[in-house]
Amino acid sequence: MKQHHPRGLSILFFTEMWERFSFYGMRAILVLYLTRETLGDNPGLGWSSAEALALYGWYTMLVYVMSIPGGIIADKWLGQKKTVFLGGMLLIAGHLTLAVNNMVGFYTGLVLIISGVGCLKPNISSMVGGLYKSGDPRRDSGFTIFYIGINIGAATAPLLIGYIGEVYGWHYGFGLAGIGMMIGQAIYLWGQKYLKDVGNFIPASKLEGTKTNKPLTKIDKDRVIVLLISFIIVIVFWAAYEQAGGLMNLYTHDKINRVIFGFEIPASLFQSVPAIFVIIFGTMVASFWRKRQLKGKESSSLFKMAIGTMVMGTGFLMMTGAALEVQDGGKAMLIWLILSYLLQVIGELSISPVALSFITKLAPMKYASIMMGVYFAATGLGNKVAGLVGELATHAGELEVFTGIFIFCLLFGLLLLVFFKKLKALTHGAEEISEN
Repeated sequence: MKQHHPRGLSILFFTEMWERFSFYGMRAILVLYLTRETLGDNPGLGWSSAEALALYGWYTMLVYVMSIPGGIIADKWLGQKKTVFLGGMLLIAGHLTLAVNNMVGFYTGLVLIISGVGCLKPNISSMVGGLYKSGDPRRDSGFTIFYIGINIGAATAPLLIGYIGEVYGWHYGFGLAGIGMMIGQAIYLWGQKYLKDVGNFIPASKLEGTKTNKPLTKIDKDRVIVLLISFIIVIVFWAAYEQAGGLMNLYTHDKINRVIFGFEIPASLFQSVPAIFVIIFGTMVASFWRKRQLKGKESSSLFKMAIGTMVMGTGFLMMTGAALEVQDGGKAMLIWLILSYLLQVIGELSISPVALSFITKLAPMKYASIMMGVYFAATGLGNKVAGLVGELATHAGELEVFTGIFIFCLLFGLLLLVFFKKLKALTHGAEEISEN
């Protein structure tokens, strides 16, 4: 008999979907707003590409690094459920503040968004894991469903917020992102009756003598070591993948031929392409790994992440082709960008949702939210590296940067495969236990 997922998954699905709608909508127009000239019908701030990418790198890093204090707040004081609510309120305030057209509002809005994502992101992911008991075979597919929700929000946001921001006004776009977060917060509040048994704060006094409060065993410590190594994979992945919102966003605007049937498509709308690919190919990639597992072939999380890193890196080989075409004069064909996003997404599907599930399997119970916070902090560091790499392109050139990313991801993935068996041994069969 087929087992259905907990009803709480749908509440967390839609809450996260609208949170990602607000976040990715703002992400789609941020560097374009920063670099748009100060004169014209829809003026921006007139920053240089290097200045815009530098701020973008700091912003996307801090958004995720704040997940560490967000996890600590949940574990020590509020619990995951209340901390997610706090994060939602901060996000609403941040996006609506960005809708105000002045620099004080701009920087205040960024600070509020950084704080809000830090509170919400690690804790809502941990709550998804908390819906399932240890060994529940539905856990991985539950995270895949949750990840699809993330990408529905990420796909629709650039189409709506990006278009309104570029065509009608940047601050209208920022305001629309805030409205999206309001919807998500309303769904979260309505669905509390389905989340009664997950994300509640447990005082330290009640944990005494329970396995949640026991010292870490050697097996726990080995698993934490593997998690920390997997976070290095996460940093490399996001350093490459997050070029989409920075360098590749500007490259699309300036050097990709975006005219289709006589209509020039706004650059920000292409930010929806990766998310659309995730929705289309998400179940296909998950099915591929599941069939491989049933055949007795290697399909552990570490193996998936190593292969995913190499596939994702190959997407930048396509951008190398685009850069070579630009060197010959004119603009590059749109197909290079689409193929690049396709390969990046196929790699992503073997890394990002897999890593989320991996953490809930290996992280000691007493540090569940904090370890999830460290994961998102690693994501933030990857985003900061992405900004630095994007800045490098303004000096060294896009061709050299795209080629360098491809080569590095390929070599890094191969290195992981060399040490794969030693790393897998340190998990002490955690994944096999969860499948049985």
